[in-house]
Amino acid sequence: MGYDRRWQEEVGSEDSHGRALWALGTVLGNSEDAGLRGAAGRLFEAAASVTMTFTSPRAWAFSVLGMQAYLDWFPGDRVVQDSRNVLANRLLAAYENSHSEPWQWFEKSLSYSNARLSQALLMAGWRSDNRRMIEAGCESLQWLVAEQHRGNDMVFVPIGSMGFAVAGGWKARFDQQPIEACATISACVLAHRITQEQHWLEEAWCAFRWFLGENDLQVPLYDAVTGGCKDGLHPDRVNENQGAESTLSFLMALLEMQNVEIASAENPDQEMSVSN
Repeated sequence: MGYDRRWQEEVGSEDSHGRALWALGTVLGNSEDAGLRGAAGRLFEAAASVTMTFTSPRAWAFSVLGMQAYLDWFPGDRVVQDSRNVLANRLLAAYENSHSEPWQWFEKSLSYSNARLSQALLMAGWRSDNRRMIEAGCESLQWLVAEQHRGNDMVFVPIGSMGFAVAGGWKARFDQQPIEACATISACVLAHRITQEQHWLEEAWCAFRWFLGENDLQVPLYDAVTGGCKDGLHPDRVNENQGAESTLSFLMALLEMQNVEIASAENPDQEMSVSN
């Protein structure tokens, strides 16, 4: 939508629709405000059914995450359960058909919000007790985080948006964007929650430190003065704009890691955190 309140396209994108459904499901699953929940419920019901026509794996993933957030509080809704299962099985089929030993991924390319695909598969597998979904989610996420390291260092290098990456070919180093760090953190924290394997938290902290300056340019993206987050890393500089997506990505990542620390404090006998 433009500043004049007019839509910029006749038909919205599947990915945007999936993200909207994810937001609505999160409101229904977490908000205690009756007014917000009522409005979100009406919109969620109207928006959910069309997801069955989607062809974008990321739209499937965003929709699965939204549906599961809803189901965490309304587990008896069989219609939403069935829709979640259909989309999660599509993700699993995409992975089974595309992955190979050197390229363990859902598609023959890496673009944006990559870790959300693994996260959605992990979430659906966990909640539906589907072992293969959990295995495929962990396999794909492990491969992705290895692709997002600087050599053997624990320095997070997300797939750049200046060309992304293709199987057996080009992998863009820049423009590195906060949305990738946020997605990776969420997926790794979930993987740890499911498997209790400590290395997933190490990967989450690695991605979080990218915001604070442990990155290719050794420059923080989080701005402690404004509370915002800069839009990304170029080859020679940081992008000084502090957009909504970038700032929300940092805040979501911060909440994820704070929850990890809270869980560690509440369960001192279980090693939950990694020194940062």
